[in-house]
Amino acid sequence: MTVHLSPGHLSAAVDRYLERLGFSGEPEPTAAGLAEMQRRHLDAVPYENLAIMLGRPDPTDPGQTLERIAAGGNAGYCFHHNGAFEVALRALGFDVERRSGHVWGRAVPRLNHLVLLVTIGGRRWWPDLGLGDALRDPVEVVEGEIRQGPFRYEIADVGDGAWTFRHDPAAHSFPGLDVRARRPGDAAVAAAHRVLSTPPDGRFTGVLVAMRRDDTGAEVLRGIQHRRTGDGAFTRELAYYDDWRAVLESLGVSLAGAGEAELRSLHARMLAGHAERAAAGEG
Repeated sequence: MTVHLSPGHLSAAVDRYLERLGFSGEPEPTAAGLAEMQRRHLDAVPYENLAIMLGRPDPTDPGQTLERIAAGGNAGYCFHHNGAFEVALRALGFDVERRSGHVWGRAVPRLNHLVLLVTIGGRRWWPDLGLGDALRDPVEVVEGEIRQGPFRYEIADVGDGAWTFRHDPAAHSFPGLDVRARRPGDAAVAAAHRVLSTPPDGRFTGVLVAMRRDDTGAEVLRGIQHRRTGDGAFTRELAYYDDWRAVLESLGVSLAGAGEAELRSLHARMLAGHAERAAAGEG
């Protein structure tokens, strides 16, 4: 990882980032500090692909992403969230390594998830801000079942810097992912991002997604479908633009820089796509 920020700019960006997360001082590089950072980040910064859906995907440069988040803007998806988190963790004294992740069911590119591995006191922890509706807290990389709130996960096939993660089927998002010991550099991440964010075939170019994971479940906007899993579960369709926009804002998505006309156009596209899928029996 290369951070294209001077030491002074990096320090200021980390300070502003921590302020956005509600910290009054720097968290300690401990397991408790790591968990507190993940939880506060998930509460403050949603997982979303708005910039991609508006045709102007943000680059994956981790320093730029950290500055954008620190200024109150959106992050993006896994490459952005975890890349920026890595910068902040390193600046705070955490021992961080990258790993290559592949979410099941997404054949291209092979690298489609950026994984961080943090070693604390000889124990290996996996924080992840880029799984949308999955991990609320970092998990130790040991085989077995994990319960967080209403969800049950599993880590299996743990090897030398590699493991498999199985998501709870109730989450309706992705079945699992494989983590491999390869350590992707910034160029590899940027190349994968171009594939994922370039229409018409890019994975993140078809449907608007915004997600927030909290203590008791997850809230997801996918197209015009607004769903909550876990406590207070519901599913509803947002056929009216004002309702759809209000949910985006309630999920913490910044609409700064997005014009009213292009947002209305995006909602209309999502509405039409939903109708097409329903007519085809795809739900």
